[in-house]
Amino acid sequence: MVTGAYYPELSGAGLQCRTIIRGCGDAVRFSVLTTAVDPALPRDDEVEGVPVRRVLVSVRSRIARWLKAPQLIQACLGMARQVDILHLHGFSAKSLVAVAIAKLLGKKVVVTLTSVGHDDAVSMRAKGLCAFRSFRTADRFVAISPRFGELHDEVGLPPEKYRLIPYAVDLERFRAPRDGERRALRRELGLDPNLPLVLFVGFFSHEKCPDLLFDAWTDTFASTPASGLVLVGATRAGYYEIDSRLADRIRSNAVRLRCADRLVMAEPTAAIEKYYRAVDVFVLPSKREGLPNVVLEAMSSALPCVVSRLRGVTDSMITDGIDGLLVEPSDRHALAGALRTVLTDLDLRTRLGAAGRRTVEARFSLATIAAEHVKLYRELTSSEERPDSR
Repeated sequence: MVTGAYYPELSGAGLQCRTIIRGCGDAVRFSVLTTAVDPALPRDDEVEGVPVRRVLVSVRSRIARWLKAPQLIQACLGMARQVDILHLHGFSAKSLVAVAIAKLLGKKVVVTLTSVGHDDAVSMRAKGLCAFRSFRTADRFVAISPRFGELHDEVGLPPEKYRLIPYAVDLERFRAPRDGERRALRRELGLDPNLPLVLFVGFFSHEKCPDLLFDAWTDTFASTPASGLVLVGATRAGYYEIDSRLADRIRSNAVRLRCADRLVMAEPTAAIEKYYRAVDVFVLPSKREGLPNVVLEAMSSALPCVVSRLRGVTDSMITDGIDGLLVEPSDRHALAGALRTVLTDLDLRTRLGAAGRRTVEARFSLATIAAEHVKLYRELTSSEERPDSR
């Protein structure tokens, strides 16, 4: 597995990588090559029995990243010799190195496409001939949502290289709260025991739009009973997506609007399942996604979800009004209206939450998705067909 972050550092692709490794069990032997931004993490590590090699990088400095290229090449060469398949989670500058080494050594390459607008086929073609040539030599492209398939076809990549395998959810970890558990978790997490609580999980970035959610939440004050807002995510970190000004603006506006006592801002946590079981509603107002882990986790936790409608992505997870609510991206008025609806209708919250859990059980369970990965790996290692190098 080649990924941009791996536990204990948190990212959607890295967490999904770890989930798949767990789900495949003894059927596949894994190792992980990852970049890292935390200098305290060891270069050579073992996480849950899996060898992990880290290359420390600065994601804010392009020059610093290129200076790490020799270390990345050395690490990739060392690990690639011992495996049959390099499975890239996302496609970025470091992927060019990994693909070149894999092809040099005769290894198969799988690319999981993680974000529409970033590593889909159309976006990769727009990044230039060198990047696209490397990208299209992959033996298989794993799409996590149907939109990637549309873009794959648009650039004329071979259909036989395409697989739709969505992200997976651990149904035991992400579950509905048991009797009394929600109140106990609120005490543990320092959350208000009485208010309905709305939860957001994600980077404080302009694409995730936590500030839009805050604004829409404040728009509900005049027409709904008092509620609380819980924002969980990195507000200041080395990742380029994060804009600390968003968190500062939310805090200052909360003071100005006299709702700071009902706002909780928490840093990322490895125990995020506790937040899902402690709150009443989940909201993700993103502008761009591949297939958001956090929505699947919330649905699996029987939380009613209000999510931006992203064609071929979130509308492949949620049927509006059945197992969640979809609103147009960047539409503050529509988001506030959906919040009013779920905050004032307990029966609707219960119905949407239960239906969301059923959807995840039927389509996104870890056992099902891990089996699809094992099937793919076996297909690649048993095939005598040479990869299409167009």
